[in-house]
Amino acid sequence: MTDIDVVSPYAEDDDTVADAALRPKRLDEFVGQERVREQLSLVIDAASRRGRPPDHVLLSGSPGLGKTTLAMIIASELGAPMRITSGPAIERAGDLAALLTTLCEGEVLFLDEIHRMARPAEEMLYVAMEDFRVDVVVGKGPGATAIPLDVAPFTLVGATTRAGLLPGPLRDRFGFTAHLDFYSPEELERVLVRSAALLGVALDSEGAEEISRRARGTPRIANRLLRRVRDYAEVRADGVVTRSVARAALKVYEVDELGLDRLDHAVLDALLRRFGGGPVGLTTLAVAVAEEPETVETVAEPFLVRAGMLARTPRGRVATAAAWRHLGLRPPALLAADPALFDPADLARSEPP
Repeated sequence: MTDIDVVSPYAEDDDTVADAALRPKRLDEFVGQERVREQLSLVIDAASRRGRPPDHVLLSGSPGLGKTTLAMIIASELGAPMRITSGPAIERAGDLAALLTTLCEGEVLFLDEIHRMARPAEEMLYVAMEDFRVDVVVGKGPGATAIPLDVAPFTLVGATTRAGLLPGPLRDRFGFTAHLDFYSPEELERVLVRSAALLGVALDSEGAEEISRRARGTPRIANRLLRRVRDYAEVRADGVVTRSVARAALKVYEVDELGLDRLDHAVLDALLRRFGGGPVGLTTLAVAVAEEPETVETVAEPFLVRAGMLARTPRGRVATAAAWRHLGLRPPALLAADPALFDPADLARSEPP
């Protein structure tokens, strides 16, 4: 047995390195979320003038919108060290106590997926956030003793994709709460131009526009598509990402003009062709596309609902007129007659199966 750590040569791939390189380091480099940036700037500047750590910050929003990046920017703007962990990693109150008692004064603790933290640790966090103290229980039964331990003043930055799952007492202890919205295509174009410059990719304005329209309002997806289009441009074109090159590349990677990918198309295809547009239960739909129900619910459904192609009803998932039209199918007459889900004008625009 050796105490030398063996690291796989594949542990850090090019995409991981690229993601880290593309993260802005300062608030003025961060694209989009203008209101949140202004509010955070005031919180950070006021705390710096007082010479004290800022209030705890809660960031909510869908994956890929910049919650982790903003947490890193907060630490960078404060000139403070940063500790990163996640809710699922903290299984017991003792895990949290060990983490909190080793923090330095002014340190930023980033707690990702905070809504998935264990309840005993969550209750300990209440006191730590408010009084900078943790109570460690020693022993069991009537002889158990609570030993208070001081915690250096710190700033907790919590991130969650499901803010509704956070209990009220925890939400109330955050001094500043921000919700990150999806990006407009114009904002994503600015993200792509900045990323292309950092990656050394020749990207023209039409190429940036084409990629931004298919990025589902998410910078992380935009940057990922840019890297894949870059690969295509270098291998099958002259290295310049134009509109035609972007279209050809995204066709190869099965990303259509609305940003739907392979899984999205599989879900819609199963819902329309196998189940007549629904309603159908989540588990049944997941089995039909050979995926886990959680994958369908958390990866495919949010965008399909936002794009107006899928509706969640008490009876199950139902396709809308936009879904039938997007796949070039005509909805059955019974479903087409439901004004809640279908616009009769769509029938004229739909192609027969």
